[in-house]
Amino acid sequence: MVSISKNKSVFSWEYSPAPESKDHIKINDRYELFINGKFIKPQSKKHFDTINPATGEKISEIALAGEKDVEAAVKAAREAYTKTWKKMPAKERAKYIFRIARVIQERARELAVVESIDGGKPIRESRDFDIPQAANHFFYYAGWADKLDFAFPNKKPTSIGVCAQIIPWNFPLLMAAWKIAPALACGNTVVLKPAETTPLTALKLAEIIRDCDLPPSVVNIITGDGSTGEFLVNHPGVDKVAFTGSTEVGKRIQHSLAGSSKKLSLELGGKAAHIILDDAPIDQAVEGIINGIFFNQGHVCCAGSRLYLQENIAYTVIEKLKHRMQHLIVGDPLDKNTDIGAINSKAQLDKINHYLNVGVEEGNEIFQPDCNIPAKGLFCKPTLFLNVAQSHKLMQEEIFGPVLAIQTFRTIDEVIEKANNTPYGLSAGVWTNTGSRIFGLSSKLKAGVVWANTYNKFDPTSPFGGFKESGFGREGGLHGLMPYLQFD
Repeated sequence: MVSISKNKSVFSWEYSPAPESKDHIKINDRYELFINGKFIKPQSKKHFDTINPATGEKISEIALAGEKDVEAAVKAAREAYTKTWKKMPAKERAKYIFRIARVIQERARELAVVESIDGGKPIRESRDFDIPQAANHFFYYAGWADKLDFAFPNKKPTSIGVCAQIIPWNFPLLMAAWKIAPALACGNTVVLKPAETTPLTALKLAEIIRDCDLPPSVVNIITGDGSTGEFLVNHPGVDKVAFTGSTEVGKRIQHSLAGSSKKLSLELGGKAAHIILDDAPIDQAVEGIINGIFFNQGHVCCAGSRLYLQENIAYTVIEKLKHRMQHLIVGDPLDKNTDIGAINSKAQLDKINHYLNVGVEEGNEIFQPDCNIPAKGLFCKPTLFLNVAQSHKLMQEEIFGPVLAIQTFRTIDEVIEKANNTPYGLSAGVWTNTGSRIFGLSSKLKAGVVWANTYNKFDPTSPFGGFKESGFGREGGLHGLMPYLQFD
């Protein structure tokens, strides 16, 4: 049902709840470590709770891997690499990777619901983006497994060995696919550590890997906290480290591996610039802004958290943006009507609230819509800050929340200077109807990915990664194979 109310000559619709069913999913009361093709209890004998951020309720108990558990996982991965996976014909490896992709598709509805329960993101995002893209990455890299010589002619590509992979909480299953699929295609074995607050879909992936009869220990998935990741990164049996997460932790990893022979790739923080020129399709651009920062709660390293508006259209864009924000629904992640779900953890919500206070203290004008947010759970209203100075923290520091800072500009040279004036260089977006402006801006913006007249569009065939403090190395596309290969 839809009820219609009229407020200040603006019609608005209140939708009846449309929750996604949970009856078809099964979440165990306790999950152990996935090592050597089966779930085993941690030698640390420790577990921790994973919490539903929308309700505060405990979902399950998760094993906490200690140093001995990391040792067991790396040892198992090494044995699988030398005895099985490295020697297996590439076309046979491709069959296993393809099988994983098919089972992800078959269990897509279950995985989407679990992702939203554990991470707080709206079911629409989990269902329509995260899970399909995860399957697509396995499909894509299954196709490359027996074509590496064609991909890199005259370079004699070979596998590296044991890969330690650490992923964040914002796209748990998709990040696992980004890392595991190319590593397996290149003939490596894996020890994956998911984020402490969102381990469930990685553990569901472990079930899929087991059910697909992947040779034992080719993929090992161990859960835990920061100490688990530290043990894994520094283990002498690891040949390659791939990390996606905060710039601060990425710097520590880089420092700890300095002087070692381990290969390293990092995908770190971002402070993406959204640039709207005066000839842009404004309504389309406004929707792109909403999609780029609010539909994902700002929980994306490439979220367009800095908005630069050409001065002569600034008022129009801001008014349209405010109007659009008034109709955003903040609430239950499993409700199909929800636009903005729950913040992943209390620590992250505290960080966002800190920056909201900082924005006010710095004298910026704040706007939040009149939407209701649930009294229970971790939620935050979408927020605009206007008249922000380039030196303000809102323009320089990553917030990772539904917070957008706005500045105006007059000339293209001015906006290029402003957009590049940040330690990060992960992504950017340009909105204009002029092709020469698109090519001119994209060539001068110091960002790994620049979208034109769209935003947050991903494809397994396209590389993704950053510059400066946003990391190095690429994931996705042909480039995504390179971090998992060595060349003779």
